[in-house]
Amino acid sequence: MEKKQTLRLLYGGKSAEHDVSLRTALSVIQALNFEKFDVYPVFISKEGKWHPGPKLTEKASTVEELIFTSDERESFIPAELVASISKDEVVFPLLHGPNGEDGTVQGFLELLNVAYVGNGVAASAVGMDKVLMKQIFAQNGLKQPNYLFYTKNDWEKEKQSICKQIEHQLGYPCFVKPANLGSSVGISKCTSQDELVPAIELAFQYDRKIIIEEGIKGREIEIAVLGNDEVQCSVAGEIVPKADFYDYEAKYEDDSTDLIIPAQISNEVYEKMKQMAIQAFRAVDGSGLVRADFFVTEDDEVYINEINTMPGFTPVSMYPLLWKQSGLEYSALIEKLIELALQRYEEKQKIKHTK
Repeated sequence: MEKKQTLRLLYGGKSAEHDVSLRTALSVIQALNFEKFDVYPVFISKEGKWHPGPKLTEKASTVEELIFTSDERESFIPAELVASISKDEVVFPLLHGPNGEDGTVQGFLELLNVAYVGNGVAASAVGMDKVLMKQIFAQNGLKQPNYLFYTKNDWEKEKQSICKQIEHQLGYPCFVKPANLGSSVGISKCTSQDELVPAIELAFQYDRKIIIEEGIKGREIEIAVLGNDEVQCSVAGEIVPKADFYDYEAKYEDDSTDLIIPAQISNEVYEKMKQMAIQAFRAVDGSGLVRADFFVTEDDEVYINEINTMPGFTPVSMYPLLWKQSGLEYSALIEKLIELALQRYEEKQKIKHTK
């Protein structure tokens, strides 16, 4: 009998997307083949403390089963956990948002020299910081909406001039977002200055840096990218929210959004999006997976909005649905990502660190 692959799942996290991560972890555990994998869960609390759980002997059925607690006096990352992580296992960071998807955990895993699923340190950091991401897109000639960004210190000193600059350079509608967050947390659509000021104040509750983006009148269409050096793209999918935009509630708490897969677009538009998605993936030195999000206008102008280096990953999230429609089922997608993690790890072991 073939030896099982040890798989360690990290989930939860010190992030506003903590609960989203728990849902992702439950979905992955329910899809894993326990005859192929020995699965060890690690719950990370909202305070950032790591709580290793016992080896899973059966699939969990509720999120509550995945929440482990231990002595609060222990260190944030228990020494026994670090000691127990072996070189023949794969770590799967099922973490969304800061302190998990932003390169911090990836850096920790690099130091441990273990294989892990998904993007590396640089791609994760750039993919989390919308400002850095857009600056890199600009350097690579990718067409995107206009934007401005500010720190909290900027805002506290120059509120009136910032509002005028936004109105003059971007106009309304515009979108105000925390620079380092996902799942539409802290995002507002503004159609006037009366809405702009509270939207900025809200975004600053979640980050010290915010970004304001020009509103593009167009369809929201996404493509999933999978691979390392050689990548493939899924079919495209369109998001049609019943609300004013695709906010947190529309993503996770109601069924008011239609996901149209495949999207009804011309082959020319699809090929353009596919080319831009791959270009964006390579621009950040991506590995494993990325979801690329676009706006497509009535006259078929294509704007890249952003990439997500750890997109929503439940079976009803866009990224897995795009691959399902492309012929790759959820459980097979998980195994492919683990395979890509091992490939990248083996490639890195060939790098020389001495003269």
